[in-house]
Amino acid sequence: MASGFFALLDDIATLMDDVAVMGKVAGKKTAGLLGDDLAVNAEKASGFMSSRELPVIWAITKGSLLNKLIILPLAFLLSAFVPSVITVILIIGGLYLAYEGAEKIYEFLFPHSHKQETPKLEKLSEEEVLSREKEKIKSAILTDFILSVEIVIIALGAVENEALLNQIIVVSLIALVATVGVYGIVALIVRMDEFGARLIDLNKKENSISDKIGRLLINALPKVIIGLSIIGTIALLLVSGGIFVHNLHFLHNVLESWPGIIVEFLIGLIVGFLVLLIVKGIIGIWKKQNKKQ
Repeated sequence: MASGFFALLDDIATLMDDVAVMGKVAGKKTAGLLGDDLAVNAEKASGFMSSRELPVIWAITKGSLLNKLIILPLAFLLSAFVPSVITVILIIGGLYLAYEGAEKIYEFLFPHSHKQETPKLEKLSEEEVLSREKEKIKSAILTDFILSVEIVIIALGAVENEALLNQIIVVSLIALVATVGVYGIVALIVRMDEFGARLIDLNKKENSISDKIGRLLINALPKVIIGLSIIGTIALLLVSGGIFVHNLHFLHNVLESWPGIIVEFLIGLIVGFLVLLIVKGIIGIWKKQNKKQ
């Protein structure tokens, strides 16, 4: 009985060692994508009233966890029985990410007139603020779903030759880090100004070290958010371009002499604007049909 118990402990220890090694490999392969995930989601989680930032981030985090609960079992089943479907799903997700990145660039270059007339959050009613929150949360959760699919598939690919139990443990751990770690850092970023204000109020001395650090954090937050917005847009195009390059064989040799990151960005940008043109064309036709009716 005792020998069986110790044998079980030994098996568990061996399994954990294997998981640790495989986790490092999968972690390295998904590290860049986790960075993209952070940049995109930090930009998505910004732009809310101060009192609503943490509740919004928590709502997105819960949505992200639900995404993982949906994606993980489906990914294991599809990988085992219909692996070709995974590629199709990745490409569809890549089209959406490319479209979203291109749309951000288009709106920056050609801002809509109605956006300039949009009232500030402070002037909106509570119902309008909550309605906007719901829209942004839905958008953030949808983007998180697509990025999560990519993260899970890449992590799964890193351990595809391992035992099923090892695959489940490693990929699930990576998925958990992608949620808890990413949104934990996002929460810290968007609350920089609040933390800075508390540092300033920490003591009554003027121009103390805590005051300087507090003012630095408060002044840095808008720049960090703008920077993350830019990085997030670039990340969307890089991730989508990477999906196309790695899953569409005819793109493997495109601009072969160029650095991979530039090729992926350009492909993501070109595909994104093509999808944007198609979407705008469909919307335009739809509006004309509605006017005729």
